[in-house]
This record gives sequence, C-alpha cells and structure tokens, in this order.
Amino acid sequence: MTHAPITIDAAAMAGEDRLRQVVESLAEMFADLATGRTESPSRTVVQHGPERELVTGTAVWERRGVGSVKITTLTPDNPGRGLPLIHGVVVLTDLETGRVTALLDGAELTAVRTGAVAALATRLCAPEDADSLAVIGAGVQARASVLAVSAVRPIRSVRVYSRTPARTEEFARWVRDTTRGRIEATVCDSVEEAVTGAAVICTTTSTSDATPLVRAEWVTPGAHLNVIGGTHEDSIEVEPALLATAYNVVEDGPTAVAEAGEVRAALAAGLIEEKDLHALGDLCRGAAPAVPAGPDRRTTVFRCVGMAIEDTAAAAALYTAATTAAGNTGENGS
Repeated sequence: MTHAPITIDAAAMAGEDRLRQVVESLAEMFADLATGRTESPSRTVVQHGPERELVTGTAVWERRGVGSVKITTLTPDNPGRGLPLIHGVVVLTDLETGRVTALLDGAELTAVRTGAVAALATRLCAPEDADSLAVIGAGVQARASVLAVSAVRPIRSVRVYSRTPARTEEFARWVRDTTRGRIEATVCDSVEEAVTGAAVICTTTSTSDATPLVRAEWVTPGAHLNVIGGTHEDSIEVEPALLATAYNVVEDGPTAVAEAGEVRAALAAGLIEEKDLHALGDLCRGAAPAVPAGPDRRTTVFRCVGMAIEDTAAAAALYTAATTAAGNTGENGS
C-alpha cells in the first residue's frame, strides 16, 4: 500500500490556531538547538544574476522524527512584476520510514515560520502591554509580522512605511480589513515617523544595502525590535549602534555571526562581543539572563536570519495540524 504525501497549501497554514501551533513547535525546537539535541546545517545559496538566489536547506529534528528539504528562489525585482519575492517548496519526511509525508508551499511556509519566530521573540521580550507596532516594509513578510505580533501582544495600532506608496496604502487597508477595525493602520511618510514611539518594531525589507534604515536615536528606550529583512549577510536594516546598549537575541550565536548584518557590523566596530548575544533557545528554557523589565527596561533586539531547522519544525507542526484535521473530518489527507 502506498501513502502519497499530502499537500499543505497557504489556506491550510492560515489562522491564529495554526500560528500558535507553529510558535510552540519552534519554542521546543530552539530549546533543543540551544542544548545541542539538534542542529541546523548551513543552507546552500547559489547567486545568479543581480541579487537573485537559489537556496536549499536541509535539516532533521530527531525529537519529532522528521526531516525537511526546502528549495526557494529569491528574486528582489519580482514585486515590480506583480510576482512574489519568494517561490519554493518544502518536502517533509518521516525519519523512521524515509517516507515523504507532505509537500508544503515554500513561500507561504517561509512567511508563516518567520512570523512565528518573531512572535516567539516578541512573547519572550516585549512588554506585556505593548499595543503599538511599527512595520518597515509592506510585503508578504510585513503581513505575517502583523498577524504574528498581534497574536501575542494586544496590538491596537500599526504604523507602516515602505518605499512604494501604493503598496503601503494597500497594506494599511489589509490591516484594517483583516482585523475588522480592531487595529488601526496609519501610513507614514518616513521610517522615523513610523518607528518613533512604537513599542514593537518589525523591519521586513529586502534591502541589500549596508546603510541603516532605522537610526538608533529614533527607537524609544525599552522598545522591542524584530529585525528580519535583508538579502545577504552584510545587509543592515537597523543601525548597529543600537546593539551596543540593547539586550540582543539571536536564533543561534555562530549563525548570527556569520549571517546577520547588524551583528557582524557591531562586532567589527567593537560595539558588542559574542557573549552579548543571547540564544533564543536559552530564553525558551529559562537559561539566559532575564530580559530586563520595569520602567528602566532596556531595548531588546531580535536579529533573525532564518535557519533550515525552523522550516522543519514549522512543517512538522503544520503536518500534525493538517492530519489531525483530516482525521476529525474523515478525509484521507492525500
């Protein structure tokens, strides 16, 4: 008897319940990563043409008995064609039998798991009463960030800036419509206007520049930042000087040193040392220094680069959710 893999499309990944399941799966995985119970091999990146990439990532998560292979393309000029920045597919496998169990939309999985990682960092770092969000960028990942952050904090307002006015206006309408007016969205004329006074800031651009988009002096002390954009290891969205006084969180120390532009620049300038980087998994398991709280809390910065094991953990959670739902409805899931 053959068991065909199920297909998990964007619709099957949507909704707050699915997001929360992915967040919990990532928290478990990051704890394993921090303690050496799993690892994330480096991705293979092939550059072709101006800033275009073909990226493959493979990882196994022994605790859950799953592995995944992800193939994605990154094409920065695609939005100008009316096409997504990212295309791809993720193949989920069962480690015991070697069977391919699911095929997932790679672009949507990237958005969901990156949003979920930001949600996890926000849950661990941001003030519990944080109700204002600034978003730099107005693409797919910006939308995922709004859904993710508002799932873990009582967000009431979103201020957005991007370089494309039409997309920015469309994004603001999407926020209002998606949240049925629960969250007010404001289009800003500059990055400074968007981030000033915000309790949570998400940068979600496809910049390849080393010139910061967000200046340190614009950030309100005690704010939390999720820095998740940029197209390569020297791209910078947030001024590295901010890291000198912030509580800095990364997915994994060595990976951040190799791939995170702000971290690399801050280390090179002597603003921070590697010991100033706190692994997200250590926060998940309570092994990192406590995140500062109270009226004198420090700004927190989570610098995300994306790791292959994150796709594995997210795919595992979505596969479990899909097969559970299929079982409850009597469908065969194939």
